[in-house]
Amino acid sequence: MTTNSFQIVGFDLDGTLVDSSGDLTAAVNDTLDFAGRPLLTVAQVKTMVGGGAKHMLAQGLEATGGCTPEEFRPLYKRMLAYYAAHLSVHTRPFPGVIDALDQLDARGIKSAVVTNKFESLALTLLADLGLTERFACIIGGDTMGPGLSKPNRAPIDEMIRRCGGEIGATRAAFVGDSIYDIMAAKNAGIPGIAVSFGFLLEPVEEMGADAIIDSFDELLPTLDRLSA
Repeated sequence: MTTNSFQIVGFDLDGTLVDSSGDLTAAVNDTLDFAGRPLLTVAQVKTMVGGGAKHMLAQGLEATGGCTPEEFRPLYKRMLAYYAAHLSVHTRPFPGVIDALDQLDARGIKSAVVTNKFESLALTLLADLGLTERFACIIGGDTMGPGLSKPNRAPIDEMIRRCGGEIGATRAAFVGDSIYDIMAAKNAGIPGIAVSFGFLLEPVEEMGADAIIDSFDELLPTLDRLSA
């Protein structure tokens, strides 16, 4: 069998398709600086990405002294405003992304994005990078409603529907860099592929992924193997 056995391949955004660590770190540090906190390194912030902006900032504040709910709300609004104005300063696609998308297109496989980033921010970022048209659909962390972001299966199911597929019948796979991504794929009953170069919360071998790739050059051969 060939990769044509898969009709849809979904991707996480931050840490999978794009390296956004510089811009995310700048947004967190702008907020920490405003709050009189010590700044964090890119390496520290990378481990806080995956669960959405609120989770990322909460982790950053916890790492620098904690925060009450009352203190958190205005700081969260500040960080979102800063990030929205600076979300594509340093962010770029990871090496091999464009070639991999070209190869999927050539095989008639639809590509999609399912991220825990707010949909509006994901749309703006992909537009800034000239990638919007590469994807059949773009689903954000708030697209499905409260509590329905990854690791919930709902956004993966919606990806399949929006790509013209049928839940449980259309062959799909999902590629990501966090446990949220792999759990969402498992919950939706589709293969999950982990990238070893992303913003890892834990060793990639411990995520329980169906496959691990070290670069996008390995994506198509891995899909072929999983479909066999």
